[in-house]
Amino acid sequence: MSTDTNPGPQHLAATPWIDTDHPAVQAFAAEHARGDRPRDRAVALYQAVRDRVRYDPYRIDLSDAGMSASRVLEQGHGWCVPKAVLLAAVCRAQGIPARLGFADVRNHLSTERLRQTMKTDVFAWHGYTSLWLDGAWRKATPAFNIELCEKFGLLPLAFDGEHDSLYHPFDREGRQHMEYVNERGAFDDLPLARIRSAFREIYPDMPTASDAADGDFAADAAREAARG
Repeated sequence: MSTDTNPGPQHLAATPWIDTDHPAVQAFAAEHARGDRPRDRAVALYQAVRDRVRYDPYRIDLSDAGMSASRVLEQGHGWCVPKAVLLAAVCRAQGIPARLGFADVRNHLSTERLRQTMKTDVFAWHGYTSLWLDGAWRKATPAFNIELCEKFGLLPLAFDGEHDSLYHPFDREGRQHMEYVNERGAFDDLPLARIRSAFREIYPDMPTASDAADGDFAADAAREAARG
């Protein structure tokens, strides 16, 4: 676990999951980073990861390869943790120190399929990215792409590089959306063994990626939001 100290070499280093040295990660970072200041490049990369990689919690792959930044780019979709890993990787590729943060959140706007699988509305080890900008760590949450927010009636989550970007507590209609119930802290690399252990305990019925049935999270979310 990382403390709130100044960044070190580990916050720019490539790891098996934050594979910032992978050609696809390097290319994505070079294509989407915009601006001369680190803050501007971080904001541009946040928006690219948020909107160009579709949020999909139906296909959770906890394998080593499945949690890497390069695999997220290859697939074009991911859930909150691998999307946070991707943002960390592309920011490190641009010389912006990055680490991973985790918290448990209560999600009031899930889908029936997800609720049946998880048996709870608490999402353990929700992932976000922490970026070192202008002398401070800033939290950035790139999970929900803009199209999903529109279908689900959510307020798009922005990041300006100056303030923390965390889930809104309410949606557009004033209904409860996300509640942070436990902060797990910041990590220099992905604590995958701890996440796997927690998921086995909390979500014993969650299928593996190879067993997951076909499904469209965004379409299910839109149908349930319309009925509500």
